[in-house]
Amino acid sequence: MTVVLATVCQDGVVLGSDSQITDKGRGMTYPAEKLHPLGTQAAWGGSGARSVLTDVQRSFNDNSAAILEAPDIGRALQGHILPILRHHYETFIPDVPGEEGGGTPSAYVMAAGWRDGEPWIIEITPSGMIGHYADIGFHAIGSGAAMAQQAGSLLSHFHLSKRSVRFGCAAVLRVLQALDLTSASVGKPFSLCRIDADGAHHLSDEEIDEVGDVVRQWEEAEQKVIGKIFD
Repeated sequence: MTVVLATVCQDGVVLGSDSQITDKGRGMTYPAEKLHPLGTQAAWGGSGARSVLTDVQRSFNDNSAAILEAPDIGRALQGHILPILRHHYETFIPDVPGEEGGGTPSAYVMAAGWRDGEPWIIEITPSGMIGHYADIGFHAIGSGAAMAQQAGSLLSHFHLSKRSVRFGCAAVLRVLQALDLTSASVGKPFSLCRIDADGAHHLSDEEIDEVGDVVRQWEEAEQKVIGKIFD
């Protein structure tokens, strides 16, 4: 199972992901990085066929400046992803003896950033459609997306769009930890990236551990408040 999610904060955007890749054809899972830089001002993640996402990563690495400087970032992302999808759809062999249920060449791509003081979160679907989610404030892709949306809804009363990216990192990590508890195929290590006016920063393992400490303090504070109200 894969989950990549993004949330809008007052001063930026936070992205997070798990690291478990499921290979249904071979009946195995393995860890892999799912969050990637898009230049120095944005980041992206993907869900689906690894061959497609590898080609997308190569294209984004070579063309990040042109994408981020385009008047319409969604159209720019679409322009680079569609030829890759078409190539894989045209060359895919669906009926391989002994490989039934081995997957498809479809993939979802979600990118996010902060430009001119405004957030943007854009998804490109396997059919090439463009989805904009900055106004909604939260979005997720991958087979774990529905659970992530539910977990995000349970945190909606904290009004993430009115809080800092520091709080956003804690909220995103808390969602990922909740999915780790409820789904055997969502797992550590987790990845976090915060994006603000200064650019995109992919958190190190040590920084993610520090965010984890903040989450524990948050949870402990909630328990104390609940105790005062109901005990």
